[in-house]
Amino acid sequence: MTAHLLMIVFPLLMLYAAAMDILTMRIANNISIALVLTFFLVAPLAGFSVEQMLAHLAIGLAVLAIMVLLFHFRFIGGGDAKILAAASLWVGYEQLVPFLVAIAVFGGLLAVLILAFRRAPASALPLPGWALRLHQRGGAIPYGVAITAGALFVYPMTAVPQLLGS
Repeated sequence: MTAHLLMIVFPLLMLYAAAMDILTMRIANNISIALVLTFFLVAPLAGFSVEQMLAHLAIGLAVLAIMVLLFHFRFIGGGDAKILAAASLWVGYEQLVPFLVAIAVFGGLLAVLILAFRRAPASALPLPGWALRLHQRGGAIPYGVAITAGALFVYPMTAVPQLLGS
């Protein structure tokens, strides 16, 4: 029972990040911090060795360094950069490339959907404020949704659920 609860920590935090990104176009630092802290609580309970935890940490830090550069040049938002690095900590080196590919695919689908949504006349739909913000031409796209989709896609293949499920 406890193992099943531990397995849903990461997906729940990622879904919360996506929801916040859609509703506010921000991903709060506390979500990324919670992902990092819970990884270091869940990983030993899942049976990670110190070496495995350090390897995951190295991946998370490497991704963070790259994301800081992308943020500096305004290719990615700060919240997206931090959540992607924190999620990479959970994903680890084994699934990092599939994770990044999944993010790219889901990001492309998200962009197409939002661009199609923006072509519809806003006055034709009774939209809440967050949806009106998404409807604005040239507005930002909540890429945390694509990051979450990519994370949820690869998560079952990562070490945490595999170790907890065994």
